[in-house]
Amino acid sequence: MKNKVARDIPDDILAATQRQVFNGVDYGHPVTQRVAPKVRATTGGDKIVASIDEVVTKTVADGMTISFHHHFREGDYVFNQVMRSIIDHGYQNLTLAPSSLTNVMNDIVVEAIQKGVVTNITSSGMRGTLGDAVSHGLLAQPVIFRSHGNRARAIEHGEIKIDVAFLGVPNADDMGNANGMDGDAAFGSLGYALIDAQYADTLVLITDTMKPYPNTPASIKQTQVDYIVKVDAVGDPEKIGSGATRFTKDPKELKIAKTVNDVIVNSAYFKDGFSFQTGSGGAALAVTRFLRQAMLDHQIKASFALGGITKPTIDLLNEGLVARVMDVQDFDKGAAASMKGNRDQQEIDASWYADPANKGAMVDKLDVAILSALEVDTHFNVNVMSGSDGIIRGAIGGHQDAAMAKLTIISAPLVRGRIATIVPDVTTVITPGDAIDVVVTEVGIAINPKRHDLIDQLSNVPGLPVYTIEALQQKAEAIVGKPKPLAFTDRVVALAEYRDGTLIDVIKAVKD
Repeated sequence: MKNKVARDIPDDILAATQRQVFNGVDYGHPVTQRVAPKVRATTGGDKIVASIDEVVTKTVADGMTISFHHHFREGDYVFNQVMRSIIDHGYQNLTLAPSSLTNVMNDIVVEAIQKGVVTNITSSGMRGTLGDAVSHGLLAQPVIFRSHGNRARAIEHGEIKIDVAFLGVPNADDMGNANGMDGDAAFGSLGYALIDAQYADTLVLITDTMKPYPNTPASIKQTQVDYIVKVDAVGDPEKIGSGATRFTKDPKELKIAKTVNDVIVNSAYFKDGFSFQTGSGGAALAVTRFLRQAMLDHQIKASFALGGITKPTIDLLNEGLVARVMDVQDFDKGAAASMKGNRDQQEIDASWYADPANKGAMVDKLDVAILSALEVDTHFNVNVMSGSDGIIRGAIGGHQDAAMAKLTIISAPLVRGRIATIVPDVTTVITPGDAIDVVVTEVGIAINPKRHDLIDQLSNVPGLPVYTIEALQQKAEAIVGKPKPLAFTDRVVALAEYRDGTLIDVIKAVKD
């Protein structure tokens, strides 16, 4: 069956998963019933367990769903320690449901799949050796990819039922009060872990720093925690934010960033009290610097900044250019360190951030979002999941969620090396074209034809070349040529959900 973005979703997949096809970005106002976790009463201080091995044997059984968070990023030690114990104990048929999978986790997940320990995965994304293995059909069941907001929705509604959550935290007391702000491996906001803490039947905290009771402020509370394990180290502080906050000197990235800023400043949304979300890459950080100067020049202040937070955004907060930072994840040490002492940097969970099925997510109030892309097609659909070779090498993250902004901008080069970014049809549709307003490249911009208001506002701005998206695609093709079509088998290896749980695309196994 074809969905709203003309992707064919196999009928057998729809029947097996009991899902609907994507039918548009408007979620509406459905009434839904949330689930609740089982709770084992704890009347005394009996939560401390001597080792990861011991807590695994206390909590894990065949067929369970286990979850982790990715706030330690490439510095994560917890995931591999827990998975090593699970593999060595010989558990089978587990569903792995982390908030996302980073490169440091890849090899052990491949091993777990090969040994039948993990037979199902749901995540925001994957890459590297794991993405390659899944793309070639290693996993028997299709991976389910969900945005951060959709993951929160799926947990709250019981579509992901977490039996055991193993959450690494940089500190905790003997009852489980914990936060992400103190300790050698502090990473700031615990935003993506908080939904697991609230809904998992069993919650295990793993920490390297025990604090006196009661440990406050408590992001995760003792009322949620079953067991605590003390280990030597939960993460490498040097790798938690590594590579996330690179200040670009690349002329192409700087030109894209300046053009993004020109789009924002000349739109109707650049006014006192506007809100925004940027990314963490070099071009996105450059946008933040250009935007800062524009705010100073026009004497404009923002009401809030949202999403994954970097030090440049915190600088805007400290300068008084942003009133509040709504923080679901910190991408660098500067942002993480700031949360401890800044009452205007608010930790938020993934549901508050972006769940479409709650009583009002932060993304619903977002004016401007600047997002990246692996590919954008002539229908404005965006791919952030599959590479030009068809291999899974990305993550939905908050892409679909932030694209609900009133002005959603995709910043991307026209080509990367010898690969076009603007293409006739993306390999995998992750964010639908109806959610995208402007595509910015180093040669100019394309405005979604549906946005007549933006066409009027931006068409005559000096130094801002405006093209059709088709013209940008033809420019890209003129540089790199027309690639050979990718070859896939009929086997579906992954399902890409939209943020409402409907299927926006499927990913098929690549042919060798």
